[in-house]
Amino acid sequence: MTPIATVTRRHRVVVIGGGNGGLSVAGRLVRRGVSDIAVIEPRSEHVYKPLLSHVAGGTARLHETLRPQGEVTPRGVAWIQDAASDIDPERSTVTLGSGEVIGYDHLIVSAGVQHDWTQVPGLSAALTTPNVVSNYEPDLAGKASVALRDLRRGTAVFVQPPGPASCAGAGQKPMYQACDYWRRIGVLDDIRVILVLPTPTMFGIPEIDAELERVVARYGIEVRYSTELAIVDGDQRHVTLESHGTRERIDYDVLSVEPSQSAPDWLKATPLSAESDPGGFVAVDAETLRHPRWPNVWSLGDAADTTNSKSGGALRKQSYVLAKNLAAVIAGRRPTARYDGYSVCPFTVSRSTVVFAEFDDRGELKPTIPFWRSMYRENRLSWIFDRRILPWLYWHAILPGRL
Repeated sequence: MTPIATVTRRHRVVVIGGGNGGLSVAGRLVRRGVSDIAVIEPRSEHVYKPLLSHVAGGTARLHETLRPQGEVTPRGVAWIQDAASDIDPERSTVTLGSGEVIGYDHLIVSAGVQHDWTQVPGLSAALTTPNVVSNYEPDLAGKASVALRDLRRGTAVFVQPPGPASCAGAGQKPMYQACDYWRRIGVLDDIRVILVLPTPTMFGIPEIDAELERVVARYGIEVRYSTELAIVDGDQRHVTLESHGTRERIDYDVLSVEPSQSAPDWLKATPLSAESDPGGFVAVDAETLRHPRWPNVWSLGDAADTTNSKSGGALRKQSYVLAKNLAAVIAGRRPTARYDGYSVCPFTVSRSTVVFAEFDDRGELKPTIPFWRSMYRENRLSWIFDRRILPWLYWHAILPGRL
């Protein structure tokens, strides 16, 4: 019989993940008077992920997306620089990669998603070639910026994968920015641009579909609907696409790929995952964000099996609800806050305009400004907010739990 590891330390609240969700909910809890909070995060650098699409599209620098993890961890929150490797909800413990065991009164899982580059045959190897890029990791986003900037003729293929993803439409953003750049320098007509979508429409909400279809027509982009990436040959620079059993081979000069995504493998192996969810995400009540079987376990963001589309905008709403509910439970009260399924995807459709898609988990438009019902339409103001204002708010208000 394997001996039970000894708990070396204990905290009132342990947060797994020092990204947007983990830090912002920790900051909100501190502001609600909750003490003895620890965040488990192995990385030394924090990445503002929404800006990576601007990096790939050539409208931001990579250094703008990075800050030291210690600088952005909210005051009053302990940072455990290690990786979680297991959770035992019966014992209320988290095991770290180092083997240390941490006890908790309450656990918040905000571990994000993992990028499953090996899901498509040949893709992982092709990422080492100069022509295959992505806006989903910092180094690949920097690589994308150069590859798209220097392309003058040929074929550029952009791929959005099936299944759950963190801001699934983000893979389209560098494409639109690149097309705008190519048009400005007079080479767009010499470049064949292909967008591969697993869905039968651009987004799934009629108003947003119409806006994006207009943009696609403006740039002459070929869209392959209900199509998936089947094979990548990085040496020969061609991809095989599959749609309804039919395959198509396309040679490329640049291939920009959004990876398949799922819960981290170690998290899938814990008892916390939803039984009906093949992605291995943590089971939660979609409104309270509390685990249905273990009431001292909570989850939010990309790691949670919620009904909304995964995004940073959804995280902001979820962190508010979770912090309010957890603070109430710690104080001996009932959790009353409810998450309404809100999400947002700002589509950067040029180098100066954005289609700001705000919606709920039923696919209905849900504008932040109720009287501005047409805010989703392409406009310059949304670009200023997304590119200039939101990054400042992220570092100075969202991560500290002020917003």
